[in-house]
Amino acid sequence: MRVGPPSRLAIDHDDYHAEHVGRTADGRQFFLTTPFEPAIRGEIDGQEFVALYLFDAGGRFLEARIDAFGPRARMDRAARRAAYDARLKGLGEVTFTRIEVEPFAINRFGTTFGLIPREPEEDDDAWWVTLEPGDYMAFTDPWDSGEYDT
Repeated sequence: MRVGPPSRLAIDHDDYHAEHVGRTADGRQFFLTTPFEPAIRGEIDGQEFVALYLFDAGGRFLEARIDAFGPRARMDRAARRAAYDARLKGLGEVTFTRIEVEPFAINRFGTTFGLIPREPEEDDDAWWVTLEPGDYMAFTDPWDSGEYDT
């Protein structure tokens, strides 16, 4: 019997893609990250973003605050860094720690963002949850491990 997607998954704080995950002073969980649409030579310019995802204390998705910065080759890196820093500062006092949150999907700027479940393609494949856009973090069972693949 194939197990379905998770209702919650854990993300451990680290010094890489999960550098800014944790809890706010009021108990909400957050994940600040930099998703991207990859450029495809001659077809798509790509797009860079700053995304702050907020969840309630139990891990239910509340909202996404997303800023777009255009293609990586032409983006204003200082503006992106300033937006990232402002999103973090806007959270107030935070604790960087493990979070346990539900998968979600939200559309902005013509793009799907979120922690999106991916159904197995073959009977012996596993479910995955990927951070989109960019597919730069991928989670699989056990969902409470807090670990991810890049």
